[in-house]
Amino acid sequence: MNDEFKTLRKFDAGKGREGFLYSLPTLEAQGIGKISRLPVSIRIVLESVLRNCDGKEARRKDVEALANWNARSPANEEIPFIVARIVLQDFTGVPLVVDLAAMRSAVQRLGRDPKIIEPLVPVDLVVDHSVQVDFFGSPRALELNLDMEFKRNRERYQFLKWGQQAFKTFQLIPPGIGIVHQVNLEYLAKGVLSAQSTINNQPSTIYFPDTLVGTDSHTTMINGLGVVGWGVGGIEAEAGMLGQPVYFLTPEVVGVHMSGQLREGVTATDLVLHITQLLRAQKVVGKFVEFYGEGAASLPVPDRATIGNMSPEYGATMGYFPIDQESVDYLRATGRTEEQCFAFENYFRAQQMFGIPRKGEIDYSVDVDLDIEGVQPSVAGPKRPQDRINLPELGKRFRELLEKPVRDGGYGKEDVDLREKHVVELNGSAPRNGEMFSTDKKEDQGINPGDELNKIEMVANRPTPDPGKEIEEESSEVFARGRAHIGHGSVLIAAITSCTNTSNPSVMIAAGLLAKRAVERGLRVDPAVKTSLAPGSRVVSDYLSKPGLQKYLDQLGFNIVGYG
Repeated sequence: MNDEFKTLRKFDAGKGREGFLYSLPTLEAQGIGKISRLPVSIRIVLESVLRNCDGKEARRKDVEALANWNARSPANEEIPFIVARIVLQDFTGVPLVVDLAAMRSAVQRLGRDPKIIEPLVPVDLVVDHSVQVDFFGSPRALELNLDMEFKRNRERYQFLKWGQQAFKTFQLIPPGIGIVHQVNLEYLAKGVLSAQSTINNQPSTIYFPDTLVGTDSHTTMINGLGVVGWGVGGIEAEAGMLGQPVYFLTPEVVGVHMSGQLREGVTATDLVLHITQLLRAQKVVGKFVEFYGEGAASLPVPDRATIGNMSPEYGATMGYFPIDQESVDYLRATGRTEEQCFAFENYFRAQQMFGIPRKGEIDYSVDVDLDIEGVQPSVAGPKRPQDRINLPELGKRFRELLEKPVRDGGYGKEDVDLREKHVVELNGSAPRNGEMFSTDKKEDQGINPGDELNKIEMVANRPTPDPGKEIEEESSEVFARGRAHIGHGSVLIAAITSCTNTSNPSVMIAAGLLAKRAVERGLRVDPAVKTSLAPGSRVVSDYLSKPGLQKYLDQLGFNIVGYG
């Protein structure tokens, strides 16, 4: 056990439990930096460096450098950040499990026990990236899509199942449960973790913040709960699995001071689109962003998570909200134990990191002010998620973009008549009959010599191993047929999906209420529109079904197509 700076202290972990922590206030009392003025996100990273300071991966000078973080001019030094756990999704996670399996094979060939190869930190792999919406607009859509998913990915899923039983620190969340970020927020995250140790020859429990890296850029959704984490590549994630530090340059921290409250009718999605536009102008790439002030404190955790989720779109490493009572209440509301909730709150109080900071309490590299009361309803796009159009200006702006040159972000159309429509026949059908494409047979696939391997893989993976005739017999009623009229600006895909939106209860309930009003007024969806609903987790289905809103979404064709 390391205690280079003699900062190990007792604290009340709640429910009559005594715990130990590496105390940042004690480190500050030793005169090693003005730690109480540091951004909360930096303090949590500092705790990890302090706790793991062994003179090898993390050294004494690393602790001192970060404790003396200079807001205006951060040191040009790498931070050795050892995370508490790793989160993977199936596309990027499978190769990492393959590497572990290969290591075990190598150890076995050397005549040693292969079980010595084991991740040194807990690893959770959520299977959520393999969902495809082949079937929609039908009560059977979820069942048929899941069946197709298992057939397409049988070998991968069998291998992951092996990994689950082979490694003690590896947990697999199966398909059909939810999006990795929402599962992380609702279930995997604990806020504070613990490990058994021996202090003064007595068995003791050491508590430390929940921190992670994940193999998906939107891992930052967990920042809304006060958990430090971000997306990394597979090599960095694998290093973290094996107990190695994740190295990154000492960042600047942009403080976003929020004031006011959201007006009625303005959603978290409207707010995050506004923030994305604001922060892209601030050039926050490679920086931490930390939200604070009365406005930040007024937001519930799901809204904070929506803002954290969009960090890749505004370019920041993180979009972090400090821990407060809202964070504790969210853990309690999502089924965490009372012991876990008490430990979470008491730990951060003992570290003097509980509560959203107010203006002037923290030193940030740059301060940005945002009155969230001025945020207006808006939409993203039309081409990039970081672009934003205020809702009242949507029609006018679309007409402008239609004729605007492509080089200026428009569509470059000339002499457009928006009244002109074209008849289309809806002839939805099952995949063609015949054998499944193979990556070894590239004839007639539209693949040219020298094309990227990822293109070859995606084209070859498109059909299913089932004969098309068999699928059509099983599910012919789910394919729409008929006739429709389309023109410039026609909506052809209406997907209630993406990890940014489908994990926010207020936005999802609003969609259900809108569907209810639409059905009551006799409105219907044009048959040319591909409609789908892919919730962030099964909890979403529960809170849409219990008030009777899911049936209205179903009537408009927004049947659940999958969770992922």
